Amino acid sequence: MDLSIVIVSYNTIDLLRDCLKSIYDNTDGIDFEVWVVDNNSSDGSPSMVKEEFPMVRLIINESNGGFSQANNLAIRQCVNSRYVLILNPDTVVPKDTLKQCVNHMDKNKKIGALGCKVVKADGNLDKACKRGFPTPWNSLTYLFKLDKIFKGSKAFGGYNATFIDENTESEIDSLVGAFMMVSKEAIDKVGLLDESFFMYGEDIDWCYRIKEAGFINYYYPKVYITHYKGESSKKQSTKMIGVFHQSMIIFYNKHYREKYNMLVTLLTYLGVYCKWGLSLFINNFRKEKRVK
Repeated sequence: MDLSIVIVSYNTIDLLRDCLKSIYDNTDGIDFEVWVVDNNSSDGSPSMVKEEFPMVRLIINESNGGFSQANNLAIRQCVNSRYVLILNPDTVVPKDTLKQCVNHMDKNKKIGALGCKVVKADGNLDKACKRGFPTPWNSLTYLFKLDKIFKGSKAFGGYNATFIDENTESEIDSLVGAFMMVSKEAIDKVGLLDESFFMYGEDIDWCYRIKEAGFINYYYPKVYITHYKGESSKKQSTKMIGVFHQSMIIFYNKHYREKYNMLVTLLTYLGVYCKWGLSLFINNFRKEKRVK
C-alpha cells in the first residue's frame, strides 16, 4: 500500500466528516487507507464514521491518552504502507494533494517527513507548516518579534523560517502535525511519536529525531491543504494552555538541556513560565471559546 492516513478525532463530527469526504472525493491514483482514532468523543463521531464511511478503519480510544498515544495506536497497524500521514480532522484535502506528495517522496528517498503548504480559513499561511526548531536563540528572537523587524533574516527568522518564501520548496527543520507524511523507513528507524507529549510539541520532536537520524524534513508547497484551526484571539481552556507550555519544557529537557549551561536553562524556564502566566492572564479577558 502507498499510504496510510491517520486522523485523531475528539468531538469534531462535522469537521471530520468534511475531512474524510475531501480525502475520498479528491484522491485517486494511489493505494491508500484511512484510520480514524476517536478519543472518546461524545458527539456521535464514531457512529457517523461507521454509517457514512464504512471503508474507514475505526479505533475507539476510550482512554484518551493524548494526541501522540492515539496516533500511535493506528500507526502500529500500518505495517503494509510505505508512507504514513498524520492529518488533523479540521482540514480539507484538495484534488491530487496526497498523490503528488507520495510521488515526490518516491522521487526523493532521503526525505523522511514531508509537509505541504497549510492555509488557514482566512487564506493566510499557517506558519507552523514550515519552521525551525525552538532553540533558545530562535525562541528569543521570536519572543521579541525580531523576525518582523529584520524581515527575511535567517539569523532572526529561524523560529518560523520566515526567510524561506511560503511558495518555495525547501529542506526545513520542522513540519506541523496537522499534515505530516512520514516514510515507513524513517518510522522504523526513529520510532513512534513520543507519548510524553500529551498534545503540542510531538510533531517537532518527531521531526527532530527524523533529522538526527539522517533524513530530510521537506516543505513542499506545490500542493496545499486548508486548516480550520482555532484562532488565537479566541478563548482557550486553562488545561490546554498548560499542556502547550508543558510541551516546551519537555522538548527542552529532552533535546537541549545537556547542550546548554545552567544559566541558559534557567532563563529558558523563566521565559516559558512567564509566557504561561501571561497567556493565562490574557485568556481571562477573552469571551469566545476556541473551535474544538
